[in-house]
Amino acid sequence: MSRKLLLALLLAAGPAAAQSTGSPVFHAPYRPFERHEFGANVSDYGNITIEGFYGFSESGAKWDVSLRAGIQDNGGCCKSAALAGVDARFRVIEQSRDFPLDGAIIAGAGVRLISGGSTLFIPFGLSLGRRVNFSHSTVSLVPYAEPVLGPRFGNGDTDLIVALGLGADLRINHRVELRVAVGIGDIGDFSVGFALTR
Repeated sequence: MSRKLLLALLLAAGPAAAQSTGSPVFHAPYRPFERHEFGANVSDYGNITIEGFYGFSESGAKWDVSLRAGIQDNGGCCKSAALAGVDARFRVIEQSRDFPLDGAIIAGAGVRLISGGSTLFIPFGLSLGRRVNFSHSTVSLVPYAEPVLGPRFGNGDTDLIVALGLGADLRINHRVELRVAVGIGDIGDFSVGFALTR
C-alpha cells in the first residue's frame, strides 16, 4: 500500500473509536474467528462494568459484526446503567515492506441507558497492529493501538471523545483468546476479556 493511500485512509477514517458502549474495550485489526465468537469483558468503567458479546461473519470475509450488552455498576452514589451496542470491523490494510502493520476500519453505535442521563455513542476509525507468532506453538499475540475520536450525545449536549486505546489479544489456541486493553484520555481505565471462537 502506498504512503499516500495510507494517509488518505487515516484522514478519511479519523482516529479509531472505542467499542460502541463507551467502555475501555478496544479492537485489534484482526478478526480472530472463522464464523462466530462469544465472550465477555470486565472493565473499570464506572465502578465495574460487565459486558457480553457475540461476533459473527462469513468464512473468508474481511468484515465482522459484534453485538454487545452489559451492566455498568456506578457504586452506592448512582444508579446502574444498561449498555447495548453494535460494532463493525472491516480489514483495509495488509502489512507490506512499505508499511509493517495491518489495519481495519472500526465503526459502531451504542447506548448507555440510565434514568435521567442516557448517552448515545457513534464511534468510527482505524485500528493498527500486527500478529506475533511463536515458534512451535499455537499461542500468538496481537499488540495494537487504537486512537479514539467519536461523538457522544446525552442530556441535550454533544461532545467529542478523544482518547487512545492500547491493547493486546493473546490467542491461546484456535478456540480461546484473552484480551486486555488500557484507555488514555476521555475513555480511561482498563478492561480484561475472553472470547471463545469458532
